[in-house]
Amino acid sequence: MNILIKQGRVLDPASKTDKVMDVLIKDGFVASMEENIDESQADDVIDASGCMVMPGLVDLNAHFREPGLEHKETIRTGSRAAARGGYTTVCMMPNTKPVIDNVDMLQYVTDKAEEVTDLNLYTIAAMTAGQEGEYLTDFEALKDAGAIAVSDNGGTIMNARTARQAMRQAAEVDIPVFAHCEDTNLAARGVMNAGERAKELGLFGIMDAVEDVIVARDILLAKNTGARLHLCHCSTKDSVRMVELAKNTGAKLHISHVSNKESVFIIKTAREQGINVTAEVAPHHFTLTEEAVNGDDANFKINPPLRRADDVKAIKEALASGVIDAIATDHAPHHPTEKARPFDEAPFGVVGLETAIPVTITELVRTGILTPLQMVEKMSYNPAKIIGIDRGVLAPGKVADIAVVDPTAEYDIDSNRFASKGKNTPFEGKHVYGKVLYTLVNGRVVYSDHNGTEILIEREVPKL
Repeated sequence: MNILIKQGRVLDPASKTDKVMDVLIKDGFVASMEENIDESQADDVIDASGCMVMPGLVDLNAHFREPGLEHKETIRTGSRAAARGGYTTVCMMPNTKPVIDNVDMLQYVTDKAEEVTDLNLYTIAAMTAGQEGEYLTDFEALKDAGAIAVSDNGGTIMNARTARQAMRQAAEVDIPVFAHCEDTNLAARGVMNAGERAKELGLFGIMDAVEDVIVARDILLAKNTGARLHLCHCSTKDSVRMVELAKNTGAKLHISHVSNKESVFIIKTAREQGINVTAEVAPHHFTLTEEAVNGDDANFKINPPLRRADDVKAIKEALASGVIDAIATDHAPHHPTEKARPFDEAPFGVVGLETAIPVTITELVRTGILTPLQMVEKMSYNPAKIIGIDRGVLAPGKVADIAVVDPTAEYDIDSNRFASKGKNTPFEGKHVYGKVLYTLVNGRVVYSDHNGTEILIEREVPKL
């Protein structure tokens, strides 16, 4: 089917395009982009007047839970949530049950994805068997089977010798390592940012050293082995300072989940010194502070924890200046009964695929911190570059992965409307602007919200 998107504000960071025009899609690709294209060339026309037309969003870090944790999320429901949020490409973490630690499990997930969705789903495979931190998986076989990276996300390889072996193997097969930066022994019972607020609530705090010890080790090991390192949960001032260890080594570092002002300063300084580092933040970290934590609602229990108001201010400034390159959701769905537990017993994590666009538009675009083009750069173009995939570009000849967003749509976030099984959002009831009206993958509409009627479209030809 040929589709014509009419008179939308086309945003393409790769070409710096920000212009009202038409976009013609033929056979799954963008055929042309012009001021006025005759409707006779299309089988269907989407009126995008007053809307942003952008390359589909790319999420570097999400948890779809299948297999084994389908009560939290499935590949199908996670994909539906992504489509509803304007995401066309998602990188899935491997902390499932059983863990995605072998080719058979990876193939299972790949087959399931092909069966239920048209979205581009990339699997990040486990570094160790069962994510137990002891025996390495076969990185080469996993990469050949389609893994885009390796990680023990949710767990840390505590044995330094094993961690070095993992880095060396990753470098040999040229696959990125997503390292979870948390010393599990030091983490102990910490549930929120260590500080006065934690003391007020009588909750155990997460001290900076929990990250610092592992970050220092893993950067040194990456320097020693030549591994491409993505540091997950790297947010403290001292842990980010460790990136200076990468200077003059040529090592490429990516810092995930930046959450405080000291981190921002160190990243900025490192880049000024020529260190090859990129950085990413989640919407909850540029929106919420530790004051939102009341000790009762576990939807505010997040790792890294929510920090102070001056940290949020610094992160917003870093997004505006380009010090922070990307926005990722860290979509982490949990069953309502899990988040209903006492705060110190409930699991960490919040959902984010369906709220990222409205929260970003409300907090960053409408306030003038980001232009619409900069927003798209950080949510689509830059994430695609960081992970090394050919996505995030809206131009003739490119695959037609597209999101159409009405930036003026005004409403309150209601988790009951989520396509995700997870309802654990810290933004419940938040008044926001910005709604995804259409999501297209490979030139096919997979989600539409036309005149208030939402349609999530399943894969056209299910795999038998």
